[in-house]
Amino acid sequence: MEHLINSNVQHIQISGIRRIANEVAKYPDAVSLTIGQPDFPTPRHIIEAAHRAMDAGRTVYTPNAGLPELREAAAAFVLERYGLQYNGGDEVIVTNGASEALDITLRTLLSEGDEVILQGPIYPGYEPLIRLSGGVPVYVDTRESGFRMTADRIMPYLTERTKAIVLGYPSNPTGRVLTADELGEIAALLQERDIFVISDEIYSELIYDQPHCSIASHEGMRERTIVINGLSKSHSMTGWRIGFTFAPAAITGHMLKVHQYNVTCASSVSQYAALEALTNGTDDAVPMRETYRKRRDYMYDRLNGMGLGLVKPEGAFYMFPSIQHLGMPSMEFAMRLLQEQKAAVVPGDAFSGYGEGFIRLSYAYHDEVLEKGLDRLESFIGRL
Repeated sequence: MEHLINSNVQHIQISGIRRIANEVAKYPDAVSLTIGQPDFPTPRHIIEAAHRAMDAGRTVYTPNAGLPELREAAAAFVLERYGLQYNGGDEVIVTNGASEALDITLRTLLSEGDEVILQGPIYPGYEPLIRLSGGVPVYVDTRESGFRMTADRIMPYLTERTKAIVLGYPSNPTGRVLTADELGEIAALLQERDIFVISDEIYSELIYDQPHCSIASHEGMRERTIVINGLSKSHSMTGWRIGFTFAPAAITGHMLKVHQYNVTCASSVSQYAALEALTNGTDDAVPMRETYRKRRDYMYDRLNGMGLGLVKPEGAFYMFPSIQHLGMPSMEFAMRLLQEQKAAVVPGDAFSGYGEGFIRLSYAYHDEVLEKGLDRLESFIGRL
């Protein structure tokens, strides 16, 4: 009966990140630098807010779009932080993490055959959602521009079938950040075209050397942009599954229909925790960000010392060094590193074919884990 399964589902693959994580589980003594999950606990005041919600019996359905007070708090947060103005009543949806936010956005926007422009390399979660929605992913090679998705890179890929462009910054896997000027050039390119922008800004609170700028803040872009954000990275709340969409009311109304029939609403308890995060924890990310900054500098120096070519990331918590000079496919490199040195990294080909010849390392780990993992990587490279 398997041949009757939706062909779009049959043709997508399990994420390369998860494939290597499953292999790591076979090596109990392995040091893993694979997963992009903050190693900080969820702040205590947020956990206590969840306890209070449960004790008060706030464990029932909320409105489909989420608690009104949470939507207002989310709108106030992005206004204060990024200058984005949205009405919490009809322009914000609380979702089950940024992943569901992306899913309902793509399912709302795409019709069969619509093209979606993506930068390569890129987080592997976008392409399957595009294909499941009947869309066609179109990759822009950003390797020669230092992994920056600029207007001049995008231009040759625009066609009559282009429905949307995905911008994810800070980037997973490269940590690169687009500047306000670069975003302005993309805005100028798109203003006269009927093309949506899906701006995945989940790492917006983890930028080190410049303020975060959203493309939705540029002239003519608010009405065509869906901003995706959430609390997984900023507040170390991955398992709470709270994300947000910010978009004009007309678009949000259609997205809400997809969200409603998909999950009804996000977890009520998680929403009350999120409300605490966005009212009394607006600066919770600051000490985490400063720790990540120190880890970034340490890992960057270590990888440079190993002779691996890489650009210094401006945000998130990933490094994406080149291993091309070693003459080995990235999956073979990752598997041999795991088997021979008990250290785990993600092969670059997990992030599209444009990631081949690279590996991704996460520095969302304690210092001693980073040191041990990098020592094993250095030993492996030395042996090669």
